[in-house]
Parts: sequence; structure tokens; C-alpha cells
Amino acid sequence: MKISRNEFGHEYGQGVYRFGYCEYAYLERGDSPADIYAQGFLPHTADPAVRNRFYMARSARILLEDFAYTSENRRIAKRFEDTFVVDRLEPRAADEEVRTLFLDYFAKRHGPRVMPPERLEAILAMPLPLHILTYRVNGELIAAVLEIAESSFGHFYYSAYDLSLVQQSLGMWLMLDATRRAKEDGRTHYYLGTVYGEKALYKANLSPLEFWDGARWNDDIARLKALARAESK
Repeated sequence: MKISRNEFGHEYGQGVYRFGYCEYAYLERGDSPADIYAQGFLPHTADPAVRNRFYMARSARILLEDFAYTSENRRIAKRFEDTFVVDRLEPRAADEEVRTLFLDYFAKRHGPRVMPPERLEAILAMPLPLHILTYRVNGELIAAVLEIAESSFGHFYYSAYDLSLVQQSLGMWLMLDATRRAKEDGRTHYYLGTVYGEKALYKANLSPLEFWDGARWNDDIARLKALARAESK
């Protein structure tokens, strides 16, 4: 694994010495994706022209051995229990229907610049163990999840779904369902992406959760919530 750092910002002067750097990692031949995730890195796909790069960030993961639904998790889980037919596809099998679901979802939910077609194609072509979970009702595609997974870990990378179900917490249900599947498959950790800002704190509804604090995996969830809420202010 190769590490690089780019200067981001600094406070230098009048007795203040603070310097910020973005840290990136690159998988090399023989490297394990599980190892790079365990060191606080996530796949970097903001620039479709950049391949095989990971960035260090405040990511969160679930310790699957002790994962179990809370009472709130069970309440959400019951809403869609036995509703979907679930299939697992390889990226090369992603058809126009799957692509349209992701592009329309991100355009309406987050704005068209977040997931343009070029970025989606770059993600589908990533040299990582990526697959697609599709959720259908009577043959109609309702939701899909892009997941990176090996025998020891999984990463809930991106999801997209019918926005008419957003008030029923379908997005949260998809994350719960994927985490449950990861535990059933015998994995040890399940990564949920970054936690920045109060809107990302829904991930703290899964337990036991820990977050990368820049040096180690930290299980102080009160600290995580304080950081995220301060950022929203």
C-alpha cells in the first residue's frame, strides 16, 4: 500500500501551529482491501479519472459478531419484511434499469452533480469486489445497493431507491438488511461510510458502532455525535 498526502489548510502564526493534510492510499499488488479499510480508508471516486485511490476519513463500521437489531431497528425492519425479491448482480450485469435508478435517485435527492453518469460508470468499473443487490416487487425494481464485500468485511457503498418510500425509512431498512446479511455470511466488520454532520447520525442507530478518529477505531458514540452536531452548526 502506497501512502500520499496533499496539503489542505493550516493555521500558522501568533503561537498557533496546526497543519492539515489529506491522506490517500493506493492499493498495490498483493494488498488486501480488508487491510486498507481497517486503517481508516474508503474508496475515492469523486474524480472518475482517478483509479485505485482511497481517502482517510471519519468512517463508521459495525462489529458484526455483536450486531443485533434494537427495538427501533425491529420497528423499521417489520415495515418491509418479506416484501422484496433480492438478487445479487455483478457490475457487468448492471443494465439500463439499474443505472437509471441510481442516476434519478441521486439527481432528485442530492443534485445532478453528485452522481453524473461518468462517476457511476467509474464506480461500476472499480477494481474492487463490488456487487449490486437489487430489490424488486412483482418484477419492478424498487431499490438497489452497491456493496463492496469479501469474506471478512463488507461496505455499504451506495444505495438508491424509489423516493416515494423515503418517509417509510426504506433507506435505513436497506442498510439494516445489508448489515444483517453480512453477519449471516460470517463477516467480521461492515462499513457504513462517513459520519459528517448531524444528517449522518442515523448510522449511529446501528450497534455496536465504532468510528475512525484519525488514529484508531473509537467506540465513544457520544463523542461521535458531538462532532457531527457541531459540524451542522
